[in-house]
Amino acid sequence: MIYDPTEKPFTETHKLMIGSIVPRPIAFVSTISKDGNNNVAPFSYFNGVCSNPPTVMFAPARRGWDGKEKDTLTNIRDNNEFVINMVSESFAEKMVKCSTDFDPNIDEFEISGLTPESSNKVLPPRVKESKISLECKLDQIIEIGSGEAGSGFVVIGTVVLFHIDDDIYENGHILLDKLEPLGRLAGNWYTRPTDKIKITRQVKPK
Repeated sequence: MIYDPTEKPFTETHKLMIGSIVPRPIAFVSTISKDGNNNVAPFSYFNGVCSNPPTVMFAPARRGWDGKEKDTLTNIRDNNEFVINMVSESFAEKMVKCSTDFDPNIDEFEISGLTPESSNKVLPPRVKESKISLECKLDQIIEIGSGEAGSGFVVIGTVVLFHIDDDIYENGHILLDKLEPLGRLAGNWYTRPTDKIKITRQVKPK
């Protein structure tokens, strides 16, 4: 099959992308508005960028039906800070409750029953239930597309503080079996990284 995105509606291209780019890690991003309202929402176009300085990125798309920006993006623009909370299976259903586009004055912590916990170096709260949270300062926002529905932004942030549950950390490594992270697939589907294979990389010759 040959698929030319210039000849298709973006909604069909979106389905193709989220079905092909799998599994995707989930950034559960908490922010605070300029009026002091908490917000937390999941984004699955998310990954690390580099380690020095520790840098992450996620991509909040414009809303598919009207092209408006997400509250998360607005809050980051206003305050230049956010927290990325890693999602574990233990609170996955509560995370999904936060994926609805609520009005800006709605606190998703209250909607979902999740617990806001004060951060140390940034104003937005972190999610207490998360076993890893990354306090971030905004590096830059890059707009992608022409501002139409389905276009979006890349938000790049510098991690200024890590919160790691002691139970999932051992000898410099994160224990995946105790973190129990979820990967995003398409539709309502998620995956667990419980079936692993090890492939040894060749060491660069001297």
